[in-house]
Amino acid sequence: METKEKPNEITRRQFLTTVGKVGGSAALFSVMGTLGLLSPEAAKAADFTPPGNSDLTVTNRNGKKVIILGAGIGGMTAAYELGKAGYDVTILEARDRAGGRNWSIRRGTTSTEIGASKQVARFDDGMYLNAGPMRIPQFHVTMEYCREFGVEIEPFNNVNDSAYYYNENAGTLSGKKIPKRAAKADMRGYVSEMLAKAIDQKALDLPITPEDKIKLVNYLKVEGDLDEDLFYRGSERGGYKDEPGSRLDAGVLRDPFDMKAIIGSGFGNFFSSEYSYDQQMMMFHPVGGMDMIAKAFEKRVGHKIKYHAEVTEIRQSSTGVRIVFNDLDKNTAKEVSGDYCICTIPLSVLKSIPADFSPDMAKAISSVGYASAGKIGLQFKRRFWEEDEQIYGGNTLTNMDITSIYYPPTKYFSKKGLLLGYYAFGSNADKLGKMSYQEREKLALMQGAKIHPQYYEEFQASFSIDWKKIKYNLGGWVAYSSDDRKTYYPTLCKPDGRIYLAGEHISYITAWQAGAIESARSVVTDIHQRVMKE
Repeated sequence: METKEKPNEITRRQFLTTVGKVGGSAALFSVMGTLGLLSPEAAKAADFTPPGNSDLTVTNRNGKKVIILGAGIGGMTAAYELGKAGYDVTILEARDRAGGRNWSIRRGTTSTEIGASKQVARFDDGMYLNAGPMRIPQFHVTMEYCREFGVEIEPFNNVNDSAYYYNENAGTLSGKKIPKRAAKADMRGYVSEMLAKAIDQKALDLPITPEDKIKLVNYLKVEGDLDEDLFYRGSERGGYKDEPGSRLDAGVLRDPFDMKAIIGSGFGNFFSSEYSYDQQMMMFHPVGGMDMIAKAFEKRVGHKIKYHAEVTEIRQSSTGVRIVFNDLDKNTAKEVSGDYCICTIPLSVLKSIPADFSPDMAKAISSVGYASAGKIGLQFKRRFWEEDEQIYGGNTLTNMDITSIYYPPTKYFSKKGLLLGYYAFGSNADKLGKMSYQEREKLALMQGAKIHPQYYEEFQASFSIDWKKIKYNLGGWVAYSSDDRKTYYPTLCKPDGRIYLAGEHISYITAWQAGAIESARSVVTDIHQRVMKE
């Protein structure tokens, strides 16, 4: 006799589906065991702790083999977590190093961009440029692995109001380097003044009570540092012409720029970059370079990596996968087979590799674009930004081609230092990327010297990267449009036969290492759940 569900009740299947979505495979298997729904064999195989738990005692030896394409952070995360659960893992990596876009340029590092000559880093020992990721938000899962692996971290001060804004063709403040604190104080001051006066004069038809208006005006007075007459006449937030000193030396406040000048400067357009969710004032980075994270992963899974293995074909059947690759050391074609494949190759590269993808997956892979991004590291024989201008970390922003200058957040008071001379995106990155290494250096010095005249006298060496011209990346990170997220992204997130995609491009945390890690952990869980059903 068929039984009907009572209103507001859910079936065991519905309940377990919810548990799996919320708690992952470990929670799902635990609940199934409690309900007596696992056979002894399944219960043994389910001895799998969700990714991220370093206390796993492995008892599952299921013999399944997983081929991972790419030894970037995503690929190594997958290998590390699968290894905990007893899977047989092989990683194929085209380069001679692990880390992917987690790449720190040091003395002797070489790079040959597509269509260019070889570039050799001539930085001093101990100097490095983080060519890819350079900072970690406090809440990213990346921090968990730093803790688990014992990777020492230190602060990355992402925001520093002692640095500058510098814009050209921007009104009366064009060509002038303006301390950030001054621009922020004046912009907020004038905007608050206008709003406060508009509210007082009932120029704004706001549905608030008189008491609310008083509270709002009081807030604007504090936010904009307005006087009792609701005028902005400058603020100590913007700094001093003469710094305060001892005894009776109260200092002299700087005079604010006039309203038209500060609004016309365009500096206000920079402010929001400091408010975004993942651009905190206090961030972190590994001591000694971002590649300390890659090295920590490599220490644990390096024996599973086949370097100089350039994937040339990705094949699959109903029973397994077969990957053909070129052994670059011997220039011979080889292949490796397994039960499943986790592919972390960027879509910009993957779309040109022959593969047994479904039509929908192949279309999705070929339809998504990648962001333009470029960096240059500039070594100077003297840390003039600290000695002459008291700038310790943070960045200077500009509407010139170089876009931004980042000051080293480490080894303060050292004799020498390495600046990030530009971190450019979009059309600016494309313009710089078309230049030779020497031309990039020349432009970075020329534009940077407008802000820091010390550039030419103190400069020693440079190294630049255009990510769209790096062979196994062909872009900085995936650049989904809102339409891509609706049409192609869902397909990319699903397994295609026995092939799973992972990487920062299979996440909503694109451009960050956390995106690669989170996607890899999800795929590991999916494969394990699938194996349990076989």
